Amino acid sequence: METIGVIGSGNMAEAIIKGILNSGMYKPKDIMASDVRQERLDYIAKTYKVKTTSNNEELVNYAKVILICVKPQNVKKMLDGIEGRTRDNTLVISIAAGITTTYLAKHLSNCRIIRAMPNTPAMVGEGATALFSANADKAGVEYAAKLFSAVGGAVVVEAEDLMNVVTAISGSGPAYFFLLMEEMVKAGVKMGLPTDIAEDLVCQTAKGAGVLARQGCARGESPAELRRKVTSPKGTTEAAVTVFQKLNLSETLFAGFERARQRSMELSKEVENS
Repeated sequence: METIGVIGSGNMAEAIIKGILNSGMYKPKDIMASDVRQERLDYIAKTYKVKTTSNNEELVNYAKVILICVKPQNVKKMLDGIEGRTRDNTLVISIAAGITTTYLAKHLSNCRIIRAMPNTPAMVGEGATALFSANADKAGVEYAAKLFSAVGGAVVVEAEDLMNVVTAISGSGPAYFFLLMEEMVKAGVKMGLPTDIAEDLVCQTAKGAGVLARQGCARGESPAELRRKVTSPKGTTEAAVTVFQKLNLSETLFAGFERARQRSMELSKEVENS
């Protein structure tokens, strides 16, 4: 893949540009970014030395790979502007939440299309991305996996409906962890800790738990196994976990995850029927 065009130059697009440059996958001269905001393009050009344009038709003519990074509500207008202008067999990868490959194919029928759902830790090189291929060949899927591995890790799902589950679990997932951290800080303060100390302890605990989880997963240990390792019989951790279980924490969390999945489905319909 010799050239890539990034339509929409927001935070996630910037993270991807930064990642593929740092990985050596692309050189600045092989990347073009577009946006409706000139000040954003000026920043991207100055920071990463890539080509920029406010004209998506110019970008489509330039790029062999197109990465769609616009907000879902702006997808229709963007597609109207490039429909009929893409080259045959162009690889198009969309990270627009809720926009199905079927909808994209209506406008880009001559393209290979992949849908991706990264999450915000991609901005620090630790994203989790799921991919679904509508009609891309093996090489296209492998390319997409390599691209998103430059900002974290990537997996491939075999059914597009599962992208709604991905949205509910990993797409929205960072916010769930931040919510737990928020409640831990509040509890620490309520029980007497100064706010700054509570925040320091919680943030470092989250970081350490994340590292342990990553190492454990690499060894084939599940999160449940890792939890059991730090839950001594009749100890303080077991006491807290027992309370969580009695209060049906599992059911509460699942209800939230399921509502997020349903909302992802609703958003798809809202955008595509607009």
